[in-house]
Amino acid sequence: MAKIINVVKGTKDILPADAPMWQRLEKNALEVFSKYGYKEIRTPIFEVTELFARGVGDTTDIVNKEMYTFEKSDRSLTLRPENTAGVVRSFIENGMTRLSPPVKLWYKGPMFRYERPQAGRQRQFHQVGVEMFGVKEPAADAEVILLAVNYLKSLGLNDLEVEINSLGCPECREAYKNKIKEVLKPEFDNLCDDCKNRYEKNPLRLLDCKVESCKAIFEKPEIKAVIQSDFICEACAEHYSKLKTYLDELKIKYIENKLLVRGLDYYNRTVFEIKSNNLGSQNAVCGGGRYDSLVRNLGGDDTPAVGWAMGMERLISLIPPVEAKKLDGYIVSNSPVEAFKLAEELRNEGFEVEFDLQNKKFTKQLEKASKVADYALILGEDEIKTNTVSVKNLATSTQKSVARVNIGSEIKNV
Repeated sequence: MAKIINVVKGTKDILPADAPMWQRLEKNALEVFSKYGYKEIRTPIFEVTELFARGVGDTTDIVNKEMYTFEKSDRSLTLRPENTAGVVRSFIENGMTRLSPPVKLWYKGPMFRYERPQAGRQRQFHQVGVEMFGVKEPAADAEVILLAVNYLKSLGLNDLEVEINSLGCPECREAYKNKIKEVLKPEFDNLCDDCKNRYEKNPLRLLDCKVESCKAIFEKPEIKAVIQSDFICEACAEHYSKLKTYLDELKIKYIENKLLVRGLDYYNRTVFEIKSNNLGSQNAVCGGGRYDSLVRNLGGDDTPAVGWAMGMERLISLIPPVEAKKLDGYIVSNSPVEAFKLAEELRNEGFEVEFDLQNKKFTKQLEKASKVADYALILGEDEIKTNTVSVKNLATSTQKSVARVNIGSEIKNV
């Protein structure tokens, strides 16, 4: 016997029993996002590696440690670890910069990162996200946050906590980075290895460290005072203040978190995360922010932009399972040809029906019908002769003979 080949570590099959959950996430995304004028975009699963090095940032863990990169015909290609860079590339390449702003796009699909698999985190994972281009005003930030909250509520996640922060612009942020480096210099030897690497390359990322010893260092009074300081310039402060006014008026409760920096280099000004307290434990389900320089960094015109992404596996772990939908009808017959013909007649009228392709005994077919369908459509010798169908409601056990020509309109009246 040949050796069984198993699924690759860090990937999972989405089985038929699981598919309704995924379909619900996708259906709700289309419905909710369309109300706000967002159009779906589908970009390739792999791109040239340079796109992510320039877009995501060559100081990030994603680019340095987690990308699936391969060579083909002397070109370096990478499976997408996130989709904002790909959407921006498409925005530039397809001339969307010429469209009247705002340009509103949404996406869904698989992403790939080489990291330790754990609950809710796989090496092939799925995200749903939105991007808005062309609006620098904080109203855009407020809309994408509101959109995320309403999408999560549509899935039954109502106990939400929104965290916000402002990273400022590149100019005011540079002074802040230098202050962080200065105050942390005496503690350098006590930082974890990742933070030591980030100290020179991207000191803001130190604030996102999850190692307890580093978190304790950041709580020291002299260090915490620098972290919590209002370092942003007047223009960035005004933008942030207006965002909070919008959120207040929209009745979106939020918490300001000075340690919130996000893991990607392209963010500026607004960053945010949304956490869910569903099922008794807090989980981050959404992260995003403003990235006004990314379009220019990837070769386009200077274009403000803001967006977010959600991990779909994480969402599925937090929402109640979707009950599998039964067939409208299951045809019970000892004449496969007639069953085939009736099935096609009903399918053409929009009904979901099946019949027994193996021509098993009547009792076995009825037993199957009771498990998979709302109605048993009995097509025996008498029914075939009289051009009728016996329709049995499997929930109430009521049964009625219906003229075959009327079966489509009568089936759900039994």
